[in-house]
Amino acid sequence: MKEHGILIIGGGLAGLTAAIHLALEGLDVAVIEMQQYPHHKVCGEYVSKEIDPYLKRLGVDLKTEGAKDISQFQISTQDGFIIETDLPMGGFGISRYALDNLLFERAKKLGVIFYFEKVVATVFKADFFTISTKSNSYSSKIAIGAYGKRSVLDKNLERAFSKKKQSWLAVKAHYKLEDFQEDIVALHNFNGGYGGLSKTETGAVNFCYLANYESFKKYKDIQSFNTAVVAKNPFLKHFLSNATAVFEQPMTIAQIAFDEKDNVVDHMLMCGDTAGLIHPLCGNGMAMAIHSAKIASELISKYVNESDYKRSDLELDYKKAWSKAFSTRLWFGRKLQSVLMNKRLVSMGIKSVGKSKSILKFIISKTHGELIS
Repeated sequence: MKEHGILIIGGGLAGLTAAIHLALEGLDVAVIEMQQYPHHKVCGEYVSKEIDPYLKRLGVDLKTEGAKDISQFQISTQDGFIIETDLPMGGFGISRYALDNLLFERAKKLGVIFYFEKVVATVFKADFFTISTKSNSYSSKIAIGAYGKRSVLDKNLERAFSKKKQSWLAVKAHYKLEDFQEDIVALHNFNGGYGGLSKTETGAVNFCYLANYESFKKYKDIQSFNTAVVAKNPFLKHFLSNATAVFEQPMTIAQIAFDEKDNVVDHMLMCGDTAGLIHPLCGNGMAMAIHSAKIASELISKYVNESDYKRSDLELDYKKAWSKAFSTRLWFGRKLQSVLMNKRLVSMGIKSVGKSKSILKFIISKTHGELIS
C-alpha cells in the first residue's frame, strides 16, 4: 500500500488547484486521475476573473498562457431577441485542454505525485482513508473528492442523487469562425436547452450546450438535433451554418445532476462539481471549482499544523465555509434554470431585462463571487 499525507481523487480544476495549494504548504500530496494530460473535457470554458489573484498566488497566470480576455455578455431568446451588456468583473476564455495541463505541470513541478488509475472504492477506518483502484491501494490521513459531476464512487458512497436518473445531457465541440467576437461570452436559448459560445486560447470557439434528454432523444444523433432544434435560434443557426468543426465528433456527457449534494461524505471533503454543480447558464462553474479547492486547502493546512484543531472541526468549518461561498449562487442558478426552460417566461424575462441593463448585471452578480485573494 502506498501512503501519502493527502490523497486527491480526480485531477480536474478543483483537484489540481488543491494539489498546488497544499504542495506550496510543504505537504505530501498525491492525485489519482483516470486520464493522462492533456485532454479535452465537456465544459463551457469560460472562467470568471474572480479567481485571477488566487491563481497568480499559486504561480499560474492565465493571461500569459493566451487566455482570451472576455468583457461582454450576450443572451438571446429562442426566437432571436438579444441583449448585451458588459461583464462587471470579466472573465477568461481558455480550454480545459490547456488549463488542466497548465495546472498539472505546475503541480508536478511542486512535487505532487500523480497516479493515472480509476478509483473504485474508498474506506474510512481508524482515522485513515484506504483508496482502492483496480490494481493498487493507497492510504492517507486526508482525502479530497474532486472526481467531477458523477462517478461510480457516488453509488458506493450512497449519495442520494446517484440513485435516480437525471434528465440532462451536455454536448461540446470546438469550431473555427473568423468573425466571432473575441471578447464575448454568449448564451443562446433553444427549445429544451441553451448553449454557450466563447473563444479559447487557440482562437477556436467553444460551443457547449445543455439539453433536456426528453427533447434530445427524439432525434437519431447530434447533427439531427442541432438542425431540427438548436438551429431554430437564429444566432445558433448562423453559427452552425458558417463555422467549421475542429473536433471529428462532439463530446457528450449524460446523467448530469443539479441536485443538492453533501460536501462532506464519509469524512471526505468534496470539491468542485463533486460538491455541487451550478447550472452552466451562470458561467461560473470553473471559478467555483477553484474557489472550493482554496477553501478546503486552507482548512486542511490548519488541521495538519494545529494539534487542537480536530477532524470534526475541519469538516464542520468546511461545510460552513462552502455554504457561505456557494449556496446562494446555486439557489439562484436553479431559479434561473426554471425560467430558461419555460419559453414564455424566458422571452418575457429577457425582453423585460433588455429595457434595463442594470437588472441583467444584478442577475450576473448573483451567480458570481468577489475577487478571491
